[in-house]
Amino acid sequence: MKTSMQSKLDQLAKRQVDLNELLSREDVTADMDQYRKLTREHAEISPIVDQYALWRQALTDEATAQELLSDPSMRDFAEEEIGEARERMVKIEGDLQTMLLPKDPNDDRNIFIEIRAGTGGDESALFAGDLLRMYLRYAERNRWTAETMSESVSDLGGYKEVIVRIAGQGAYSRLKFESGGHRVQRVPATETQGRIHTSACTVAVMPEADEISEVVINPADLRIDTFRASGAGGQHINKTDSAVRVTHLPTGIVVECQDDRSQHKNKDRALKVLAARIKDKQYHEQHAKEAATRKSLIGSGDRSERIRTYNFPQGRMTDHRINLTLYKLEYIMDGDLDEMIASLVSEHQAELLAALGETE
Repeated sequence: MKTSMQSKLDQLAKRQVDLNELLSREDVTADMDQYRKLTREHAEISPIVDQYALWRQALTDEATAQELLSDPSMRDFAEEEIGEARERMVKIEGDLQTMLLPKDPNDDRNIFIEIRAGTGGDESALFAGDLLRMYLRYAERNRWTAETMSESVSDLGGYKEVIVRIAGQGAYSRLKFESGGHRVQRVPATETQGRIHTSACTVAVMPEADEISEVVINPADLRIDTFRASGAGGQHINKTDSAVRVTHLPTGIVVECQDDRSQHKNKDRALKVLAARIKDKQYHEQHAKEAATRKSLIGSGDRSERIRTYNFPQGRMTDHRINLTLYKLEYIMDGDLDEMIASLVSEHQAELLAALGETE
């Protein structure tokens, strides 16, 4: 094990001892914010320290076996023990490297998923609806909750644009690699001659700001317009200007919400989406220089970047960033995303490990 890595693990082991002492004090819950902070830190480092204890035990086992090598009657046994101890150490060290990778501070956040129809007209809008269903089914499988924030329905069904909020443990960590261009190849329902068409949608996955105050928005920088919501008529037709359009003047970001009959609720939803978009923009600007120096294998998350192709005639999904092809499109479109996401996460971790190796 590298000295720098062992030094880091020794520091964490010492910190765990300190935390155990702090958390055992009678007055520890007097400051609940501090108590939550300490318990969160303890929960984060304990699995790492436990693994490190296993590594040190394997190191001790190897040293003990080394002492037996001088005894001819114990030599075979000692060599077997040394081999097993070294194998354990190699595996544990690999696990520890992964556990020590820098954490994305947004990983545990709730998210907004924004899906926009691109090239392909009505077929693109229908595909946007299919992508939305795919993410909602995945959310169901993980027992996450979903809420539509804004939608613009197309004439034949599907969406010109739709924004949903998904709330659940680790939502961003699992779906953050979905940002980018999604291409579909299939025979549209409107196609009479059976020709395969290609169309595309863009997806943006944005972490939700804990509070709107986390992103500084000057009210003077906002233009808020109200208008009458469009949509189906009938007895519930909207007769008031309940729809809200919020424009953030410095960035030009525009958010519309008209799904609720309450203007207040629509404004609240629009401000939440706006905060997430501004936070997302700041994040990408902050990492632009870093990304230029070292382009991520997973990609920049730029919407213009084509990340995936869904080929319906062949039942195939291909993720172009990691050259992954799965012939289980029907299951994927029904929200079975675990295999694909696990591959993306593994590739991302491998790249982080490579970057870590370059800096050491």
